[in-house]
Amino acid sequence: MTKSLFTQTLVLSLLVALLLNNKLYSQNESGPGMGDILGQRVNTITTAVPFLMIAPDARSGAMGDAGVSTSPDVNSMHWNPAKYAFIDKDMGLALNYTPWLRTLVPDINLSYLSGFKRIDELQTVAASLVFFSLGDIQFTDEAGMPQGTYRPSEFALDVAYARKLGENISGAIAMRYIHSNLTQGQDVGSMETRPGRALAADVSAYYQRELDWRRTPAMFAAGINISNIGNKISYSDDINANFIPINLRIGPTLTLMLDDFNTLAFTLDLNKLLVPTPPIYARGENNAPLVDDDGNYIIAEGSDPNRGVVSGMFGSFTDAPGGFSEELNEITYSAGMEYWYDNQFAIRAGYFHEHETKGNRKFFTLGIGLKYTVFGLDFSYIVPVAQRSPLENVFRISLGFDFDALSAQQNRGQ
Repeated sequence: MTKSLFTQTLVLSLLVALLLNNKLYSQNESGPGMGDILGQRVNTITTAVPFLMIAPDARSGAMGDAGVSTSPDVNSMHWNPAKYAFIDKDMGLALNYTPWLRTLVPDINLSYLSGFKRIDELQTVAASLVFFSLGDIQFTDEAGMPQGTYRPSEFALDVAYARKLGENISGAIAMRYIHSNLTQGQDVGSMETRPGRALAADVSAYYQRELDWRRTPAMFAAGINISNIGNKISYSDDINANFIPINLRIGPTLTLMLDDFNTLAFTLDLNKLLVPTPPIYARGENNAPLVDDDGNYIIAEGSDPNRGVVSGMFGSFTDAPGGFSEELNEITYSAGMEYWYDNQFAIRAGYFHEHETKGNRKFFTLGIGLKYTVFGLDFSYIVPVAQRSPLENVFRISLGFDFDALSAQQNRGQ
């Protein structure tokens, strides 16, 4: 079945906006989606392949999308691959599924497969595959004639190597291949399109140390991950390439061992995209954009977003038109807690905050986890702050397999 006309128009508009975001900057005084909220300019940052920033697993999804320094698990690839070096299992595998934006579109979904294998006490390798399907979309030509029904999709394939660098610290490098096929080769307007492709890398570190917290045994951990350091993506020879979501994630976790059966963890993640902030373009009579002698739009405030990857990363800390205060607004906050009873049953909760001028995503999260002998099951649910949010009814489900427990169970049966 195809979507309604409204849904088709919505999805295709999002795709065209993604393809043309460099041109959209010039169509507005201050970039895409500009307006005013409580006297502040709306100046959201857009990138290609934003699916790479969607939390893929139910555990971290239940803790406000936080995971850079939580205890290592099979899904650490997305959050901080360096955590794999401290994982206490020999091998693991997990399947994750998220129906995404169900309120707007019923058949968009994200699937995530991840696994790891310990080489020795110091080294661990891991791999993952994330697949993002945009569902069935009926393409039409400029006259509105049907051109067929297609299912645009994107995926990323990752491999990582993690190693302990000391008793309490580890590091990791991950490589990522990204494939984004949004238009299935169809023309968008008069432009010929093709799949976008990119290669990217993550560089991460993780630290953990046992301590006493007010006479309670505890574990303090901290993590940092710079992810998606890679080339820009282009979907056509006729438009500029777009940044992928290069991202800095950093934060601490404190886990309290209350007794032999109860543990309680508190975690915090800070995120900032390391890509250019849209500038404010100069305007003349009738609000027309001003251009220089070379035909380029004149920037009134901020920096030129059309620059190289390295320049864009380092410049992302100082290029906001609103100065330092706007740079602070670009940081998102994820806070969460996790309670475990006897390492078999978990309750989780969290909160995600994004500034009003940078996307205005604000939501609470809830979730539970059950761990059996061989496998574990996790579930999370998003509770948006705003009414009628596109994030309503979004849930995640994860199924993990413990091969150590399976091997032990088989040995007992012999």
